[in-house]
Amino acid sequence: MTPSDNDIRAVRARAQLLTAPAADVLAVAGSIAAVQAQSTPAARLTFRARSRGLTTHDVDASRDVTHTWLMRKTLHLVPTVDLRWLNRLFGPRNVQAGQGRRRQLCLTDELCGRALERLQDLLRGRALTRQEILDGLADDGITLDAKSQAPAHLLAYAANRGLLCRGHDAGTEPTYALLDEWVAEGHDPAEPHTELAHRYLTAYGIATVEDFVAWSGLPLGLCRRAFDALDLVSVGGGFALSQTELSAPPCPPRLLGAFDTYLLGYRDRDLLLDPAEAKRVNAGGGMIAPTVLVDGRIAGTWHTKRTAKQTKVVLEPFATLSRSAITGLESEVDDYGRFLGETAVLVI
Repeated sequence: MTPSDNDIRAVRARAQLLTAPAADVLAVAGSIAAVQAQSTPAARLTFRARSRGLTTHDVDASRDVTHTWLMRKTLHLVPTVDLRWLNRLFGPRNVQAGQGRRRQLCLTDELCGRALERLQDLLRGRALTRQEILDGLADDGITLDAKSQAPAHLLAYAANRGLLCRGHDAGTEPTYALLDEWVAEGHDPAEPHTELAHRYLTAYGIATVEDFVAWSGLPLGLCRRAFDALDLVSVGGGFALSQTELSAPPCPPRLLGAFDTYLLGYRDRDLLLDPAEAKRVNAGGGMIAPTVLVDGRIAGTWHTKRTAKQTKVVLEPFATLSRSAITGLESEVDDYGRFLGETAVLVI
């Protein structure tokens, strides 16, 4: 029997832990493969929507997950135990892809080489903020404009070369630590691209090769070979792992943060988001707004207005919401406030 659109959405939502939340930070990150994390507040909300009982502190303080530059050259949070093999899979590709931009920023190979040697000494035994790193490099004659993109690209280059990763934030400032001191050497999968494809389909339920290409940034040919190596079944124009249960309960209402993986995992988002409303979610420039999920489909966007006494969670639905959806979203707003340690109220 061909699954309906509602069936496919339900399977995808369950795979993303939006139907049955997980208990801890590692369970969330491990189940959804990777959390896009160029925005730390948004990444935290990815964990909130897929768990019950966690707080921002739990996410921020966990050593079970780590930030680094991976898929599509973008910062992601991944299980720390997977960091090394993922770095080996994506690092060289990202270094090559960023070569032109480094040249534009005057980050020559010679300068980057000197900087990496200095970073090895600067970070030994400690984690430093970007400004502390820039000050340390300047002391060695390597001066970068802190207001330019050069520092970010140098740090990404060092991470993709396997030298460093993000450490715990110092307040609102990210820190950076030596990869060798942050995570032990692990075991590499025999076929890392195939392992990644397996984790991707576990996390996204039903998807196409083209979806995997869009999510991972890996070449189409490599992605096809990875899918070919897996035991898959054809479902609704896409594929699922053969062990995937192709029926699932409806997804309850959820508040998803910006850049949520539920949307970012697919090239074709029409099943999850009405194309007529797409620009309200993705206005351009790679920005994905916080969204309202009802029955596994994007039903609106939301934002917050904070005062000294409370946080207003302001919903902007695409159409009138049912009473049951509003009740579910009121519960979500309560949990959002609990997660952040704030008093939050729903405003529609």
